[in-house]
Amino acid sequence: MSNDLRLKKLRGSGGYIMASVTDDQQRKGNLGGPDLFLAPVGRIDVDRISKYFCNTCEKDYEGSPKIDYETPNEIVADNLVLLEKGQYVCTTCGSILSEYRNFSKPNESAEVGLAKQQSFTSQNIVEPSVPSYTPSQASYQSELASSGVTTFNSITGISVYDSEARKIGIVKQIGIQTGQAGVVLIVTKNDGSDVAIKWDEIKKIGEIVLLGRIESNTTKCDGCGYVNNPDSKFCESCGKKT
Repeated sequence: MSNDLRLKKLRGSGGYIMASVTDDQQRKGNLGGPDLFLAPVGRIDVDRISKYFCNTCEKDYEGSPKIDYETPNEIVADNLVLLEKGQYVCTTCGSILSEYRNFSKPNESAEVGLAKQQSFTSQNIVEPSVPSYTPSQASYQSELASSGVTTFNSITGISVYDSEARKIGIVKQIGIQTGQAGVVLIVTKNDGSDVAIKWDEIKKIGEIVLLGRIESNTTKCDGCGYVNNPDSKFCESCGKKT
């Protein structure tokens, strides 16, 4: 594979950068469409970034945005270690252009297992360690509890993309729901609302979470957005009649 650098545009949820990338970085950023995405690539050397565009400022800037990052080296799931997490930040307004998470599999030949459980009790919701909850978040937690979902801290903060390579939100928690649903992914969408996604709708989990296509024979709840089986009379997540 060639190690030549090529100038490419890499998109984020809050803007884009122009950077010289390797073939491997280009491969990581290609999620199946015409655009390259910054989140799967991770941290790029600032001297390879020629300019960036901030959606909030609606302006191009020469040079690199600020890159804030940390290296927790945290085991977040069986055979999955969070090596680094960071943000590309506009140097003028402080808006986040893109976020990224870099992971490593200690055993490349093995699959990634379940997320590491932090703290949970059966049939109860354990709130993640955040300063406060909005009323809508508390209501959502109550709805999950009434539908038999147990949640626990997991691979939080990973960007979630749909099958069309559009960022829909970030991972909030992983839940275990009694009954047919089993493991579900709790995602905070771009509009701030939460949605539960069946585990079998996930196509890939690694530097990002990539969702597969939702089959036409499924029914999406108009209350919480959960994808139910076509014969479900009530939403398997929130209990609302479908």
